[in-house]
Amino acid sequence: VQLQASGGGLVQAGGSLKLSCAASGHTFSRYAVGWFRRAPGKERDIVAAISWSGGNTYYADSVKGRFTISRDNAKNTLYLQMNSLKPEDTAVYYCAAKRVIITNDIYYTREGNYGYWGHGTLVTVSS
Repeated sequence: VQLQASGGGLVQAGGSLKLSCAASGHTFSRYAVGWFRRAPGKERDIVAAISWSGGNTYYADSVKGRFTISRDNAKNTLYLQMNSLKPEDTAVYYCAAKRVIITNDIYYTREGNYGYWGHGTLVTVSS
């Protein structure tokens, strides 16, 4: 599967952005997917993850209550709605996918779980 993230940009603190990740090349619903981010000078960390059906989700503590992960399997697209953005949310955001079997409707939080990655999209939050 090929992944293409988009939607990043410059926003003021308190603002909102919605990231999208378009998947192609394979049946999107056969993949658990997630969003990661790498802030300047830091390692890449999990932001949010979602199971193949969308029924199970995970959020890092730092974004709980502010970010919402969702997916539209009919449109082969993953989303990340980001509200109440803070300067510390500034990072390059990556979408990632892991092939799963249909009976395995869970999310994955470790970078090493994912075999497919999109190019990142930069989110900059000004104070």
